[in-house]
Amino acid sequence: QVQLVESGGGLVQAGGSLRLSCTASGRTLTNYYMGWFRQAPGKEREFVACISWSGDSTYSTDSVKGRFTISRDNAKNTVYLQMNSLKPEDTAVYYCAAGVRLIKYSAYVHYWGQGTQVTVSS
Repeated sequence: QVQLVESGGGLVQAGGSLRLSCTASGRTLTNYYMGWFRQAPGKEREFVACISWSGDSTYSTDSVKGRFTISRDNAKNTVYLQMNSLKPEDTAVYYCAAGVRLIKYSAYVHYWGQGTQVTVSS
């Protein structure tokens, strides 16, 4: 059974930075895309960013381009999300995700983490 465990969330002022980490356990997610979704209060869960197994391909939603960077370390079975220039509208629960297809849509996600809260104060 695969488990995804996130860490790195917290409270930060607008303009600040946070780095989220997500480590998979149970087995190595060879050839899996890994990435991040987020869900703000009263809103649907939305795609943030994902990265291919090789790391050669990354995808992100327009609202975070130029501010968030996704990376992975396959030796550690871990994916990272470096978040810079954070805005209050980035406040949400961030969920780690993994799937064999390009995980831009929730339907393609095979495994979910439990979520980590990110709060950006103005």
